[in-house]
Amino acid sequence: MRSLLLTALAALSLAACDASAPAPQAAAPAPATTEVTPDNFRMPSGEGCAGDIARYRAIMDNDLSMGHVVKSVYNQIEKEIAEADAQCSAGHEAQARATIVASRKRHGYPADL
Repeated sequence: MRSLLLTALAALSLAACDASAPAPQAAAPAPATTEVTPDNFRMPSGEGCAGDIARYRAIMDNDLSMGHVVKSVYNQIEKEIAEADAQCSAGHEAQARATIVASRKRHGYPADL
Protein backbone atom coordinates (compact mmCIF):
# COMPACT_ATOMS: atom_id res chain seq x y z
CA MET A 1 0.00 0.00 0.00
CA ARG A 2 2.78 2.39 0.95
CA SER A 3 4.61 1.57 -2.27
CA LEU A 4 1.49 2.32 -4.27
CA LEU A 5 1.06 5.66 -2.52
CA LEU A 6 4.69 6.65 -3.20
CA THR A 7 4.33 5.66 -6.85
CA ALA A 8 1.17 7.74 -7.19
CA LEU A 9 2.84 10.78 -5.58
CA ALA A 10 5.86 10.43 -7.86
CA ALA A 11 3.61 10.23 -10.91
CA LEU A 12 1.70 13.33 -9.84
CA SER A 13 4.87 15.32 -9.24
CA LEU A 14 6.22 14.34 -12.65
CA ALA A 15 2.96 15.30 -14.32
CA ALA A 16 3.17 18.73 -12.73
CA CYS A 17 6.58 19.26 -14.34
CA ASP A 18 5.44 18.68 -17.92
CA ALA A 19 7.96 20.73 -19.87
CA SER A 20 6.05 20.28 -23.11
CA ALA A 21 3.12 22.35 -21.90
CA PRO A 22 3.19 25.85 -23.39
CA ALA A 23 3.79 28.74 -21.02
CA PRO A 24 0.74 30.93 -20.52
CA GLN A 25 0.90 34.12 -22.57
CA ALA A 26 0.19 37.37 -20.78
CA ALA A 27 -1.74 39.95 -22.72
CA ALA A 28 0.48 42.78 -23.91
CA PRO A 29 -0.24 45.95 -21.97
CA ALA A 30 -1.62 48.86 -23.91
CA PRO A 31 1.05 51.48 -24.57
CA ALA A 32 0.85 54.30 -22.06
CA THR A 33 3.17 56.56 -23.99
CA THR A 34 3.81 57.93 -27.42
CA GLU A 35 7.17 56.84 -28.75
CA VAL A 36 7.81 59.63 -31.23
CA THR A 37 8.21 63.32 -30.53
CA PRO A 38 5.67 65.33 -32.57
CA ASP A 39 6.88 66.84 -35.83
CA ASN A 40 6.17 70.35 -34.57
CA PHE A 41 8.57 70.03 -31.60
CA ARG A 42 11.45 72.49 -31.85
CA MET A 43 14.29 72.67 -29.35
CA PRO A 44 14.63 76.27 -28.20
CA SER A 45 17.81 78.10 -29.05
CA GLY A 46 19.56 80.56 -26.81
CA GLU A 47 22.73 80.78 -24.87
CA GLY A 48 23.74 80.73 -21.24
CA CYS A 49 21.42 79.86 -18.43
CA ALA A 50 18.34 81.22 -20.24
CA GLY A 51 18.92 78.85 -23.15
CA ASP A 52 19.58 75.91 -20.82
CA ILE A 53 16.38 76.61 -18.93
CA ALA A 54 14.31 76.97 -22.12
CA ARG A 55 15.62 73.67 -23.51
CA TYR A 56 15.07 71.75 -20.26
CA ARG A 57 11.55 73.16 -19.96
CA ALA A 58 10.79 72.18 -23.58
CA ILE A 59 12.05 68.64 -22.97
CA MET A 60 9.93 68.33 -19.84
CA ASP A 61 6.81 69.71 -21.54
CA ASN A 62 7.32 67.25 -24.39
CA ASP A 63 7.92 64.32 -22.01
CA LEU A 64 4.77 65.19 -20.07
CA SER A 65 2.66 65.40 -23.23
CA MET A 66 4.02 62.03 -24.41
CA GLY A 67 3.39 60.36 -21.05
CA HIS A 68 7.09 59.77 -20.31
CA VAL A 69 6.88 61.57 -16.98
CA VAL A 70 4.06 61.62 -14.45
CA LYS A 71 2.53 64.92 -13.43
CA SER A 72 3.90 64.82 -9.86
CA VAL A 73 7.49 64.43 -11.12
CA TYR A 74 6.89 67.08 -13.76
CA ASN A 75 5.67 69.47 -11.06
CA GLN A 76 8.80 68.85 -8.97
CA ILE A 77 11.04 69.46 -11.97
CA GLU A 78 9.11 72.59 -12.87
CA LYS A 79 9.80 73.94 -9.36
CA GLU A 80 13.50 73.26 -9.89
CA ILE A 81 13.39 74.97 -13.28
CA ALA A 82 11.64 77.98 -11.72
CA GLU A 83 14.39 78.16 -9.09
CA ALA A 84 17.05 78.13 -11.83
CA ASP A 85 15.07 80.76 -13.78
CA ALA A 86 15.05 83.07 -10.75
CA GLN A 87 18.80 82.57 -10.28
CA CYS A 88 19.40 83.28 -13.97
CA SER A 89 17.25 86.42 -13.87
CA ALA A 90 19.23 87.64 -10.85
CA GLY A 91 22.45 87.31 -12.85
CA HIS A 92 23.70 84.15 -11.15
CA GLU A 93 24.59 82.29 -14.35
CA ALA A 94 26.78 79.56 -12.82
CA GLN A 95 24.34 78.88 -9.99
CA ALA A 96 21.39 78.64 -12.40
CA ARG A 97 23.25 76.25 -14.69
CA ALA A 98 24.32 74.14 -11.70
CA THR A 99 20.68 73.95 -10.56
CA ILE A 100 19.62 72.68 -14.00
CA VAL A 101 22.45 70.13 -14.13
CA ALA A 102 21.57 68.86 -10.64
CA SER A 103 17.88 68.55 -11.57
CA ARG A 104 18.66 66.68 -14.78
CA LYS A 105 20.93 64.25 -12.93
CA ARG A 106 18.41 63.75 -10.11
CA HIS A 107 15.65 62.87 -12.57
CA GLY A 108 17.69 60.72 -14.94
CA TYR A 109 18.25 63.12 -17.80
CA PRO A 110 21.66 63.57 -19.41
CA ALA A 111 23.46 66.31 -17.51
CA ASP A 112 25.40 67.73 -20.44
CA LEU A 113 23.98 71.04 -21.54
